[in-house]
Amino acid sequence: MHVLYKSLILGIASVIQGLAMTLFLFPHFIPSGGAASLAVLFNYLLDMPYSVTLWVLNAGLLLAAAKWLGKSSVIWTLFCVSVTSVTIDLLTPYITEPLNPVLLDLMLGAVVFGMGVGILFRMGASSGGMDILALIIAKARGSAPGRTLFYINGSLLLLTGVVVDWKVIVYAVICQMIGTRMIDLIYKLDVKILVEKYKIHY
Repeated sequence: MHVLYKSLILGIASVIQGLAMTLFLFPHFIPSGGAASLAVLFNYLLDMPYSVTLWVLNAGLLLAAAKWLGKSSVIWTLFCVSVTSVTIDLLTPYITEPLNPVLLDLMLGAVVFGMGVGILFRMGASSGGMDILALIIAKARGSAPGRTLFYINGSLLLLTGVVVDWKVIVYAVICQMIGTRMIDLIYKLDVKILVEKYKIHY
C-alpha cells in the first residue's frame, strides 16, 4: 500500500505537469525551465518530440548524479519524469495549434504546472531538470547549487529566446514567477491526507 500510494500520487502529479506543458506552454514554445528550454529548442530546430528530449536528458542526468541523490530518489524521480514524458507523447499529436491566446495559455499553464510540481515537492519528490546538473557541478566545484542553477537556466532560456523568439524569455520568466508561487501555495497547503507519512526519504 505504501508503494502504491506513492505511485498513485506521484503519477497524478506528473500527469498534471505533462498536461500543463502539452496543452498550454509548448504550443507557444514557452519553456517551464532549463530542461524544457532544451526540449523547445530541439523541437523547434530538429522537430524532435518534447517527450524524447525530456526523458533522455533527465535519465542521463539522474544516472550521473545517482551517488549524490541516492537510489530511492533516482528511481522515483525517473518514474515521475517517465510519466510526464508519456503524457506529453500521448497528447502532443492531438495539439496541432494553441488552445487559447498566448497570455491565457501562459497563465493556465503556469498555474497547472505549479500545481503538479507542488504536489511532487510535497511528497518529497523531484521533477528532475537542470537542478540535477546544477547539483553535479556544485559538488564537483564546491560551489553553491542555487547560483549554478541560475546560470544554467538563464543561459538556456537566453539561447531559446535568441533562436525562437525573444518574447519567449518574457513569457518564461512570467511562467516561473506564477509557477513558483503556485508551488509554494501547494507545498504549504494544510490538507488532511497522508502525504507526510508517505513522503519519499532520500
